[in-house]
Amino acid sequence: MRLVKLLLENFRCYKQAIAVEFGDMTTIVGRNDVGKSAIMDALAIFFEEAKLDKDDACLTGDRKAVRITCEFDDLPEKLVLDADFETTLVAEHLLNSDGRLELRKTYDGSIGTPKLIAVDAVARHPRAQGVSDLLQLKKSELIQRAAALGIDLTGVNKQANAPVRTAIRDGVTDLEIGDALVPLLEKEGAKQLWSALAPHLPAFALFKSDRASTDQDSEAQDPLKAAIRDALKAVEADLAQIQVRVETEVRRIADATVHKIREMDPSLAETLNPIISVKKWDTLFQTSITGEEGIPLNKRGSGVKRLVLLNFFRAKAEKAASEQQHGSIIYAIEEPETSQHPRNQRMLMAALSDLATHAGRQVIVTTHTPMLARAVPDDTLRFIERQPDGTRTVANGGGAANDKIAKSLGVLPDHSVKLFVGVEGKHDIAFLKGISRVLNAEGVDVPDLEQLEIAGTLIFFPFGGSNLALWTSRLQNLNRPELHLYDRDNVPPAAGKYQIHADAVNLRDGCVALTTNRREMENYLHPSAIAEAYQDHQIAVAFAGHFADFDDVPNLVAQTVHAAQSPNPWPAHDAVKCDRKVSKAKTLLNNGAVSKMTAARLAECDPNNEVIGWLQKIAEMVAAD
Repeated sequence: MRLVKLLLENFRCYKQAIAVEFGDMTTIVGRNDVGKSAIMDALAIFFEEAKLDKDDACLTGDRKAVRITCEFDDLPEKLVLDADFETTLVAEHLLNSDGRLELRKTYDGSIGTPKLIAVDAVARHPRAQGVSDLLQLKKSELIQRAAALGIDLTGVNKQANAPVRTAIRDGVTDLEIGDALVPLLEKEGAKQLWSALAPHLPAFALFKSDRASTDQDSEAQDPLKAAIRDALKAVEADLAQIQVRVETEVRRIADATVHKIREMDPSLAETLNPIISVKKWDTLFQTSITGEEGIPLNKRGSGVKRLVLLNFFRAKAEKAASEQQHGSIIYAIEEPETSQHPRNQRMLMAALSDLATHAGRQVIVTTHTPMLARAVPDDTLRFIERQPDGTRTVANGGGAANDKIAKSLGVLPDHSVKLFVGVEGKHDIAFLKGISRVLNAEGVDVPDLEQLEIAGTLIFFPFGGSNLALWTSRLQNLNRPELHLYDRDNVPPAAGKYQIHADAVNLRDGCVALTTNRREMENYLHPSAIAEAYQDHQIAVAFAGHFADFDDVPNLVAQTVHAAQSPNPWPAHDAVKCDRKVSKAKTLLNNGAVSKMTAARLAECDPNNEVIGWLQKIAEMVAAD
């Protein structure tokens, strides 16, 4: 499941309901104390990684109705609620009008120890009398309800609740479907549903900006000490047995020794009493993360400590999600720039952006640093602004919101930037950085674009089709060289889809616009690289040969993967599901498959060295400035 929206009401500074949308990568920006941390903490409370505090309820709002609502897509296709009988969220009418799972948790924050009082699904649900509460009923109650409504259950599996509910709904002429709150905690049937849903929720891990990183902090002294404790906890029962056995044997020998002393000197024996003291198991192990100079972590600079802690946090989150069998993880990181050198800031954001491209991984960061805000695509930005009346608004990045962000955070000059590289989207950025890294490692004379980006020499901007004219006019005023790379999309002799824009860019001094000779960048990938990338995910796919220049590669790959994983035909009737599958394919193609490319494979797919030509043009423009 993937988080797509958060709604907050009566939580801290958010009295009126406010909505924040999320993608694979989301960067929440705004001035200090505007409410960025409140959003992160609310998510931690929803995912039960933290508890609501008595001070979390909005002072001027309804403290008895603190509401945290999360919407999800990428939902499980089937659920087992009872008696191993499969049902679906659609069949149980648990999706909202957008086809998403919307879960609302309500807390009473007016008491000393706030408590969860309700969990509801906000859904398009039957509201007709006799069918609105079916999810609340036990098996015997469902059968009684069917009889009361005159529903014939002949041939219906009465050992499970789901088929009985379906039979009742099918037997009612008008279900009166409408917006409704479906309780998920009140009664036995609903609790079963919540127990089935909960394991599918993403794991959530929050790394706070004020996380301790002093010499006295136990994790800062050495984060592996916590790993030792975790490892010992996993075998706690076995260690307890060992301890009892050792204590028993030692006490037996000690008692026998005192008994022998008593035979020789009874008065001495009376003063002896065997005492066994036991140290903690974790004191038996020593470990340390040190550098070449042998300096321990707690003696390193605050930036190094925080960087190690951040990645230790990531490793722990991955481990916890694996052990709990969560299908996805949300990494929430407050102000990753804290205590970091600008180069490390760019490197960290690049790493987090790359992490967000992996299936089942979402990254949420907060920042008030202009450099980090500009380092991500503007469609990932969420700008929080305090209005004169104290309320908050949230605007998605792009267009007018970008001007507000610039005014709020400021725009710092960066004289190290030598080139802007514009492409159509984040997947193109991943392709270019990945293929340049592969070729550079093999000694091909091309730049490593990722290293240029980390150094601040090069900045990517994904303009997208709808924002192309806006980006072109915006960059023109920055007086920096630009290289634009457009997908052709159209089959020759038709001009490329964005040829008009390319021609306009090429008329400007120091700017170059190129158009691919093939449909898009995925058409330059070798089929063996694609197969190997999927093999890493235990999915076996094979392709007859190289793709044609204008094949829709992501779509073809997505259909091949679907056929390898499911006996059902490609869901052509469900555009949303198809788009989701194609999107996953694009992500893996431009990350996993690109990493499996080699110079030889690229030469097979691109005998005219078109891709290498793009990279060498970038190197030429960087060197010329």
